[in-house]
Amino acid sequence: MKILAIGRNYAEHIAELKNEVPDEPVIFFKPDTAVLRNNEPFYFPDYSTDIHYEVELVLRICKEGKNIQPKFAAKYFDGIGIGIDFTARDLQTKAKTKGLPWTLAKGFNGSAPISDFLPVEEFPAFDNINFGLKLNGEVKQQGNSGMMIHDFGAILAYMSRFITLKKGDLIFTGTPAGVGPVKIGDRLEAFIEDKNLLNFEVK
Repeated sequence: MKILAIGRNYAEHIAELKNEVPDEPVIFFKPDTAVLRNNEPFYFPDYSTDIHYEVELVLRICKEGKNIQPKFAAKYFDGIGIGIDFTARDLQTKAKTKGLPWTLAKGFNGSAPISDFLPVEEFPAFDNINFGLKLNGEVKQQGNSGMMIHDFGAILAYMSRFITLKKGDLIFTGTPAGVGPVKIGDRLEAFIEDKNLLNFEVK
């Protein structure tokens, strides 16, 4: 199982971080050791002082695919969940300043809490899925899949040109505006529509 993620896929989030709009999707990896399941707590690491939450819709790949055509992309995922792409912003900023990869800033242990997955049949339209995140009970992020620069089909088509997708892979699809830091003692909740699917503590 591998985790592929797309960065800079919501215009307002690009603006809040003062990044340029990319010509093509920005893709990065997280290792399987990044995954947190079953609302396990996130332990704040000692190598960063600025960990940010980024809530994202996550696709679960159900069969092998390469060079997927966008119109057939829906055949390659069978579940949609919610996840948090924790980012060590201080490490990322240092890497970006030097023109280096973001690997450590995105792929550290526990940096990908994920929920259980809802079957795709529960979603009448993939381009109108509401989701968001609460920090200590306060809504911090609200997004809709219709706001994506690259939709699910475009994401899978682009990724699968370069990297074969396999059953069990997880695809993080980008975060809307509102990202921010966490601290020890915080509680994060993430939801799709009216379903609270993630609820865990930072320790």
